[in-house]
Amino acid sequence: MVNCAALEKPWVFSTLVGSNPTPTAKFMVFNFFKKKKGYPLGQENLKEILVQFGKLKEELEIISKELENLKKENEFNVQKIGIVRFNPFQEIGGNQSFSLALLNGNDNGVVITSLYSREGNRVYGKPIKNGGSEYPLSEEEKKAIEQAKNWQNLNSQTYGSKNPKLNSKTTGGGDSGPC
Repeated sequence: MVNCAALEKPWVFSTLVGSNPTPTAKFMVFNFFKKKKGYPLGQENLKEILVQFGKLKEELEIISKELENLKKENEFNVQKIGIVRFNPFQEIGGNQSFSLALLNGNDNGVVITSLYSREGNRVYGKPIKNGGSEYPLSEEEKKAIEQAKNWQNLNSQTYGSKNPKLNSKTTGGGDSGPC
């Protein structure tokens, strides 16, 4: 059992409530381990501890429900990105044209294609449902959609995590520094 004097040591406290505890967490931990004045350590303190556990259980249930709601809402946010740069016309140098696929968790979204030529720039958008489109897709658009579908796999292999740095020199996003 941990006593209040042990909580004065930083390593014990951080083990119990984490490295950046909220004031409520601090209060609950100190309250949890302090015995009531005038009562011997026993039945009254055990009842108080059980009441605190009940409150913690209720709060955990509320937080779990909120987390489930966030997960459901997040399914419809853009979660996967794929981009392919290409040169559609041989007489113009450089890969200044691109196809960009933006998909949610259900592989629904949009693919945007920009075709650059000497005369101007044309931008096209096509809706994507379940990873496909009712409109004909170019090879570059198909590649961008495939990249987006494999977004999680690509990130974990390439970057070792699910959050790549989009403004890196390797992605062609420039080097604008931290966002």
